[in-house]
Amino acid sequence: MTSSAPTLNHIRVGSAPDSWGVWFADDPQQIPWRRFLDEVAEAGYTWIELGPYGYLPRDPAVLADETARRGLSVSAGTVFTGLHHGPAVWEQTWSHVSDIATLTQAMGADQLVVIPSFWRDDKTGRVLEDSTLTAAQWRDLTTQTERLGREVRERYGLRIVVHPHADTHIDSEENVARFLDATDPDLVSLCLDTGHYAYCGGDSVKLIETYGERIGYLHLKQVDPEVLAAVRAEHLPFGPAVARGVMCEPPTGVPALEPVLAAAQRLGVDLFAIVEQDMYPCPPDKPLPIAQRTRRFLRSCGA
Repeated sequence: MTSSAPTLNHIRVGSAPDSWGVWFADDPQQIPWRRFLDEVAEAGYTWIELGPYGYLPRDPAVLADETARRGLSVSAGTVFTGLHHGPAVWEQTWSHVSDIATLTQAMGADQLVVIPSFWRDDKTGRVLEDSTLTAAQWRDLTTQTERLGREVRERYGLRIVVHPHADTHIDSEENVARFLDATDPDLVSLCLDTGHYAYCGGDSVKLIETYGERIGYLHLKQVDPEVLAAVRAEHLPFGPAVARGVMCEPPTGVPALEPVLAAAQRLGVDLFAIVEQDMYPCPPDKPLPIAQRTRRFLRSCGA
């Protein structure tokens, strides 16, 4: 006798260009955007992220038509920031953010995923700055992120969800806790990426149970523990680690996603859970079968 999976009625599953090997607005190693839209719908998803700005059409009328005809809706846009550099980078940051926020709002989404800048180049591994922030840089990071949250909300009606990420300054359990403790919950929520958090040694279930009121969005991702051990031993940057397969197809890696989804469901609030299996670069025919199997797996979990 088999028992049915619990119904995760607060979890809205989607996917993203990232799961099709898309990291850049334009790159010859990536599939065309129409193929991505066709295949993400074929795989059974109804929600998508915008991905790198410029990969999908920037004209909201065009994008709305292309997504609607495939039964797709947009959950969020994504921006990259270096706010620990302080007020000096605000104008440059806002120029980048405002374009993406405009498209995100036009597509009916209400969240903006904020990714901190990398301290080392994710392709070459070149160290760009110290991997540890000074106390002054932490203050700039937190105050400028609050400013971003306030401006995005007031001007576009969007909420920011900050994404802890490998090779950035918001990565480990310690740094994520420090960031959350120093920011206003009314202005700043978290995008918990289960793969990145595990990559950096964190426990996603523990984070959800400890900072549940700060969790505003989920990225579902798993890491291969054996590949991760080699990545750590060789001090590989994130890009080469991905090319080696450190992010793997669920449910073959860690963390187990069932308890993460169950913990998120217990929060009692509606959350997007967007599948992101980093695969840049990858053969064009690789993503679709993985996406289909992952969608079936998540259904078996009740999502």
